[in-house]
Amino acid sequence: MAKRVFLVVLDSFGVGYEPDADKFGDVGANTLASIAKDPAFCTPTMKKMGLFNLDGVDCGEKESAVLGTYARLQEASNGKDTTIGHWEIAGVESERALPTYPNGFPPEIIEKYEQLTGRKVICNSTYSGTEVLKDFGEEHMKTGALIVYTSADSVFQVAAHEEIVPLTQLYEYCQMARDMLQGEHGVGRVIARPFVGTCAEDFKRTSNRHDYSLKPPAKTMLDYLSAAGKDVIGVGKIYDIFDGEGVTETIRTSGNAQGIETMLQLSDRDFNGLAFINLVDFDMVYGHRRNISGYAAAATEFDQGLAKMLEKLKQDDLLIITADHGCDPGYTKTTDHTREYVPMLVAGPKVKANNNLGTVLGFGAIGKTVCEYLGVSAELDGKNLLNEMVNP
Repeated sequence: MAKRVFLVVLDSFGVGYEPDADKFGDVGANTLASIAKDPAFCTPTMKKMGLFNLDGVDCGEKESAVLGTYARLQEASNGKDTTIGHWEIAGVESERALPTYPNGFPPEIIEKYEQLTGRKVICNSTYSGTEVLKDFGEEHMKTGALIVYTSADSVFQVAAHEEIVPLTQLYEYCQMARDMLQGEHGVGRVIARPFVGTCAEDFKRTSNRHDYSLKPPAKTMLDYLSAAGKDVIGVGKIYDIFDGEGVTETIRTSGNAQGIETMLQLSDRDFNGLAFINLVDFDMVYGHRRNISGYAAAATEFDQGLAKMLEKLKQDDLLIITADHGCDPGYTKTTDHTREYVPMLVAGPKVKANNNLGTVLGFGAIGKTVCEYLGVSAELDGKNLLNEMVNP
């Protein structure tokens, strides 16, 4: 009989800093606590699923009768970025943190990249994606030099005006960077950042962004499921995060609203396997920009969609809500991700109700449990929680 799993990642929805947060400069960070006090925040459905009953959560009102199973997950990998977080959710822990470049990329990397592309590089610094266009966009248009910059994440970003560097050429340049940045300099993502406009005052990025991710270092949940003939539907940036490994179908989205709508549409569709959905706006639009009200409103929007989703679950469906790291909009020491616990909220007709699994080490518990639920044998990092989570 076909079984469906809906795995929804609220990108950066942390629920409090982890014990080793001092190593990451994140002591005191708490994404949930920051947004829960905002007037725009209203999440009765996630409350019903146990969000405020999680270990260590002291904001919001606790639910007396949680409709499913819930747990607080602690990251086992050495990192706090999107790539490592998703890999761990999919059952692959990372002992080595992906490299970051707070002072820009080494001269030898830039020189090699200039040789590969035949274009000069400007900027080579840590920058906001909007500010970098104001400061370097006009120079790029005059000279054709590529704007290369990074952030607190493990990323190599290449910005170019669509009329100066055609999209196909920009994508080729980014593939060159991806092929070059391996091993010691194996950043998590190379990102094409095309933009349009006439001057610093009106430059704006377009929707033609494209990510070139590092391939996972081992087989993930996605590989095992697809090899077993299961559907693996990647929604949002899932394909990019895993460089397409194990994904059988891709549905790209423009943001949270379209991601939520896609989730609801998939609930009306017959498939046998996993719908893996990433909602990126929490992180990209609100977390990094330290926009508390925007983040709170996004949580409210998702909660409204979640209420509709719960009504659509069929007998053998499993719905899991989680996150890949934190990005506390109220934590102003940095604009980086924050090292936080993440929620795991699980619902479905067969899921045990009012069931607190406490704190679980390793996001990989999700990947391990999903594979077990779908009847696929998989050698993954993480604890199998199926018997603790689902009624026979």
